[in-house]
Amino acid sequence: MKAITRLAAAVSLASLIPFAAHAGEVEVLHWWTSGGEKRAADTLKQLVEEQGHTWKDFAVAGGGGEAAMTVLKTRAVSGNPPAAAQIKGPDIQEWGELGLLTDLDDVAKENKWDEILPKQIAGIMKYDGAYVAVPVNVHRVNWLWINPEVFAKAGATPPKTLDEFFAAADKLKAAGFVPVAHGGQPWQDGTVFEDIVISVLGPEGYRKAFVDLDKDTLTGDKMVQAFATLKKLRDYIDADAAGRDWNTATAMVINGKAGMQIMGDWAKSEWTAANKVAGKDYQCLPFPGTQGSFAFNVDSLAMFKLSKEEDRKAQEDLARTVLGSKFQQFFNQNKGSIPVRLDEDMSAFDSCAQQSMADFKEAAKGPGLQPSLAHGMAASSYVQGAVFDVVTNFFNDPAADPKKAAQQLAAAIQAVQ
Repeated sequence: MKAITRLAAAVSLASLIPFAAHAGEVEVLHWWTSGGEKRAADTLKQLVEEQGHTWKDFAVAGGGGEAAMTVLKTRAVSGNPPAAAQIKGPDIQEWGELGLLTDLDDVAKENKWDEILPKQIAGIMKYDGAYVAVPVNVHRVNWLWINPEVFAKAGATPPKTLDEFFAAADKLKAAGFVPVAHGGQPWQDGTVFEDIVISVLGPEGYRKAFVDLDKDTLTGDKMVQAFATLKKLRDYIDADAAGRDWNTATAMVINGKAGMQIMGDWAKSEWTAANKVAGKDYQCLPFPGTQGSFAFNVDSLAMFKLSKEEDRKAQEDLARTVLGSKFQQFFNQNKGSIPVRLDEDMSAFDSCAQQSMADFKEAAKGPGLQPSLAHGMAASSYVQGAVFDVVTNFFNDPAADPKKAAQQLAAAIQAVQ
């Protein structure tokens, strides 16, 4: 029944968009292949097709996009790229440098993208000053998810500072719960470390470290403190964490085995699937010490140069549709993220999403809005990989020295620049 309702909603949304005079084809490479992601992608397809165009789906599952990028490179090198591809962060600039992306400025001006998008995100969508990609959503990375029933049983208080976080962890541990549900995979280790760095160094210190790649910041006392905090946190995860998927860790909190999880807002989709209600069955808090900061991960579609005029028209209509309010609402309610538009009505979203949007807008006014390193927004994949290697090796070595780790971090980043 839900599927029928969603389909009806999608068709209803599509009927609001006028039929295009010149029908073309849009081939879209993406890896939205599971659950709510696929429903949302199917809706985008319907919205485009209702404008008279043909949607050619190019879904490549697995690997968080690595497989899709391999396929895309092969297609691009052969001179046959798709109309749009799911590309994000600094990778957009790399494709722009190859001269393969098309200029979307006419569409952007017509639809006032500079006004409805935060400048920090708009800048990532541009190459050489012109829009070449369209943002789909905003994920917040620095979230702490807690089970209030478990907290009540342990007599623990939801934490706002790192000291309070470890005090709550001690109570959860003493009461027989796993304090922090975690999956021992490099990107998950990196996500936790990233949140700790924002907490300890602040958003501006985080930017110096992971966007500017400033050596003094990377080796400084506060970075050493961040590693020491990560080492302390290691004592509050269970012995079976190695290799665990993030959603399995989320299930530990949902099922009452663990009290907390440090994870981005895609974790919310697991709570929703379990018929849990935000603010009642679970709580979402900014990771302790990161209040006022918002580490973002933005999905986006980069647009490639096409030869046929009708296909270019279809491509432009796709770009308009992605940032249209109807799609922004439907996609983000399915994906757990929030709309990228600052003017979006959030009344239909849950309390976590509403808080996320409020925090997003506030952070966008100053230095608080920062790109996630762990999720490919802050630096190249080479830098990201170097950081993951150092962090994961440190996290898994009980004898590791925080000061030495900070030195290794700077050296590893310098080696791949």
